[in-house]
Amino acid sequence: MRAARGHRVVGGQLLWYARDLAVLHERRLVGRGGSIVTDPDRLVEIDRRRMELVLAIDDWVGRNVPQHRLGVTLHTETVGAIIDRLAESAVRAHHALMTLDADDELLHSAWHHLAELADAYDALVGDVLAGRRRLPEW
Repeated sequence: MRAARGHRVVGGQLLWYARDLAVLHERRLVGRGGSIVTDPDRLVEIDRRRMELVLAIDDWVGRNVPQHRLGVTLHTETVGAIIDRLAESAVRAHHALMTLDADDELLHSAWHHLAELADAYDALVGDVLAGRRRLPEW
């Protein structure tokens, strides 16, 4: 989450990918560096770059994280897809924090959603490393 917010990115390639995904979501959703991107060609380019980053994450995971394949429950998403969703949720939650009143239900909902995604990601990482779940190979 710190990487998605632009704080010091120290600790590995996945953090840089998460930061890059968050920047792309900021351009799409909240107008990082100016106005919200609405040009269809630029939106396609942002989504293409997001896909490249998701695939790069999945490739990194495939090369660096040992997986148990036999008799282990398959997770439905790749780590790249999950980190992309986390980055988007972090952008939405931070934007809500900066633009909504403290008692706004949308603000609380955005942060609740982000917390649930982060908890689910942490649980998935633990399960994969412990050999209780495996990730899709696509």
